[in-house]
Amino acid sequence: MLADPEFSGLTRDCDMRNVLSARYASPKMNIIWSQEDKIVLERRLWVAVLKAQRMLGLPIFDGDIEDYERTIDTVNLESIDKRERDLRHDVKAKIEEFNALAGHELVHLGMTSRDLTDNIEQVQIMRSLHLVRDRTVALIGRLARRSIEWKDLDICGRTHNVPAQTTTLGKRFSMWLEELLLAFETLEQLIETYPLRGIKGPVGTQQDMLALLGDKKLVGELENIVCAHFDFDRPLISVGQVYPRSLDYQVIAQLAQLASAPANFAKTLRLMAGQQQAGEGFKEGQTGSSAMPHKMNSRTCERIGGFLNILRGHVTMAGGLLGDQWYEGDVSCSIVRRVVLPDAFFAIDGLLEASMTVLDEMGLFEPMIGRELAAELPFLCTTSFLTAATERGTGREVAHRIIKTHATRAVAIVRDGGSSDCLAQSLGGDSDFPLSIEEIRDLIVPDHGNAVDQVELVAQMAEVVLERYPDAVHYRPAPIL
Repeated sequence: MLADPEFSGLTRDCDMRNVLSARYASPKMNIIWSQEDKIVLERRLWVAVLKAQRMLGLPIFDGDIEDYERTIDTVNLESIDKRERDLRHDVKAKIEEFNALAGHELVHLGMTSRDLTDNIEQVQIMRSLHLVRDRTVALIGRLARRSIEWKDLDICGRTHNVPAQTTTLGKRFSMWLEELLLAFETLEQLIETYPLRGIKGPVGTQQDMLALLGDKKLVGELENIVCAHFDFDRPLISVGQVYPRSLDYQVIAQLAQLASAPANFAKTLRLMAGQQQAGEGFKEGQTGSSAMPHKMNSRTCERIGGFLNILRGHVTMAGGLLGDQWYEGDVSCSIVRRVVLPDAFFAIDGLLEASMTVLDEMGLFEPMIGRELAAELPFLCTTSFLTAATERGTGREVAHRIIKTHATRAVAIVRDGGSSDCLAQSLGGDSDFPLSIEEIRDLIVPDHGNAVDQVELVAQMAEVVLERYPDAVHYRPAPIL
């Protein structure tokens, strides 16, 4: 029996990288959720509280605060990890590390662990939401440009993935754009109203900070200083040790909603690629398959769909924390949030980067689009036949039955290699139908209704957003793997 190499006694270095972080997320999103950046943020919170406490009367000296400020960026993860192994408490390990660097024991006065961790995680969330907002603006700009570029390019529209009526390619892009604009509106509302937990102490009563400062008004001032320091408008008022995890659910669900429109776009582009009508782009030297040299797979569109699937899973995980708080926070809550919060933002970040890349690099094969439209056009115009028949006095349901009978026969003929003109010949030859063959043929023209007007109206809505965030519009993602 062969020995299992995993247990052969050899020492191996484990690659503990987060795949979403290392492979898909942008450098800015990675910085926000890096351990080093989080520790620096936590230390800035401690220093902000120290400065507020000194200003409000505690005997803390400027030189002591300066000692802490000098060491804020000195982050030794190995030293902190070693302390945590001994203490089995992550916040206590960080307190001792910061105190050792500064040579004082002043930070965390009147605070509990969640005064540190919950607030800083909310700062990370808010910074990530701002980044997602800016990237979404850039995506809105690209969808708007594509919708206008192809606003009057007639294509075979489908429902249930079956030919239905003529539409335009720009109209399809406008559909995704409007869906994204709806999600963007709720994202802006979330950013505008999202509160900070604040400095509340072990059970939310602010007992310890009140004992230190000796005045309720001063406790409120300290909390407002902390909010302003991290650009929050307000703290929660009557929160306990942890802020409501329904806020986390709201955030993750918002990310999933944002992902829906680009995922719908990616799914449709994959379908069009399978019909040789469009492609997501294929760079010089790119390989689609290790076995089949001709293949040009829609790998990035597939990736976008995968990101949405991850986000749906994270919505479920975040939903598991709804209504499940004990009297205070516990590890069963924090272990889920350690995964859900960063990974959901890595996933939406990767999705937005991939979506922008596809919109920049995609191409159309208009002869193939025209070929399908020509073949399907007689069937796409059956509603025009129906309208014209009713105008001649034929009952709608009677006309519908007659057209359906001839159309289904014509489909069978076309599938067997016949011409799609057989529909006009068959229907026009029916004495019960009020239109002649020539009259029916005259109705077989692309008609995309109000598609162009709809595209232009939604593009105008997008332009309002783009004008609010001019610096975000021109973002270009780095080359993706």
